[in-house]
Amino acid sequence: MHLPFDLRGRVALFFAGFGAGVSLLMAVAMYQSAHDLGQRLIDETLSAELDDYIARRERNPASLPPSTVIVQGYVREADGAGEVPEYLTGLSLGRHDIRLGELSYRVAVIERGDARYYLLYDTSLQARREQRFAWLLGLMAVAMTLLSALGGVWLSRTVVAPVADLAARVRHRRPDEWARPLADDFPAGEVGELARVFDRHLMRMRAFIERERAFSADISHELRTALSVILSATEVLLEDETLTEKQLLRIRRIKRAACDMSELGTALLLMVREERDMTAGGGCVLADVVREVVEKQRHQLAGKQVEVEVHTNPELILPADAGLVEILVSNLVRNAFSYTAAGTVVVLQDAHSLTVSDTGKGMPEQAVRQVFVRHFRDMASEGAGIGLSLVKRICDRYGWQVRLESSEQQGTSVKVTFA
Repeated sequence: MHLPFDLRGRVALFFAGFGAGVSLLMAVAMYQSAHDLGQRLIDETLSAELDDYIARRERNPASLPPSTVIVQGYVREADGAGEVPEYLTGLSLGRHDIRLGELSYRVAVIERGDARYYLLYDTSLQARREQRFAWLLGLMAVAMTLLSALGGVWLSRTVVAPVADLAARVRHRRPDEWARPLADDFPAGEVGELARVFDRHLMRMRAFIERERAFSADISHELRTALSVILSATEVLLEDETLTEKQLLRIRRIKRAACDMSELGTALLLMVREERDMTAGGGCVLADVVREVVEKQRHQLAGKQVEVEVHTNPELILPADAGLVEILVSNLVRNAFSYTAAGTVVVLQDAHSLTVSDTGKGMPEQAVRQVFVRHFRDMASEGAGIGLSLVKRICDRYGWQVRLESSEQQGTSVKVTFA
């Protein structure tokens, strides 16, 4: 049985269970007491009837045993005289309960002098009364359980109301309201202490967010300044006709690394923004982004026997930040180009999804299960382990689905479905 997780449900359930338990115990105790009392009264009635009949028989040996609707008596003399039903002859001295058809009897068997006396008391009526009484007690127990549950619901609403109010205030609290303490509305008691704890944590969170914002702004400015200098210098160097081909190759590598760093920085900065900031702006035509990214990353195929197939559908327009979409596509294409020494890379973009498949070296099964974990690297991987984790974070932010399938020496296929 699973208990409800909310405090109100637990309180109501506790009261319902408590009421059910108490009412059940009381019902059992009352029924047992009534049954024992009825049994005792029947035994006293049998004893009184037997004593009265024995006294009458001593005065008049011809007196007949009791014979009424409720009580029936029999006598057997020591010489065997007297008619006694066969079902009574095997009973020992004392009290017995027997059943004859649909009727039940309480039997008293005693000996006085040379005679044995049998007296039967019809308990069928008493049994029906006890059954009706049991039904009544059962209905009372059910009613008590329902009343306890209703009382628990009412009490839970009263007791939990301050906690629910505090939870609602915390849940709907906007950042511009953090300066106003919650404890002002809950001055005393346990809820007030909880509100003060929330205030302390909110103050720490506010200070932390302010530090993060200041750091993001500063690091963004400083990194962009440095990268701009590097890119400007590489552009100037690439125009120098006196440089050798080997030097130009190294400068191009510096430029690509600076561009990659700029893209990664942009992605990380965008990922820490609020969702409303990330979805702002117009739509992004995925087909244009795919073709642009493929051309940008084509330099990785230099010297490789790799054929690239690109199929796009210009009708798909994503309501997402174009920079993040480009970073997502770049990571998928870059991985496919990097880990394919020979074969084919297929980039297929239709009206609902983007699939990047290659015939590269692939990944083992244990690596596939952890490929989206941040900083996870396969033994044969050359990257830092953040590319696919960044893809997963972007997909999670926009509600997209990403799935990767790979086998060693058979290639890898990554599919992003845009919901």
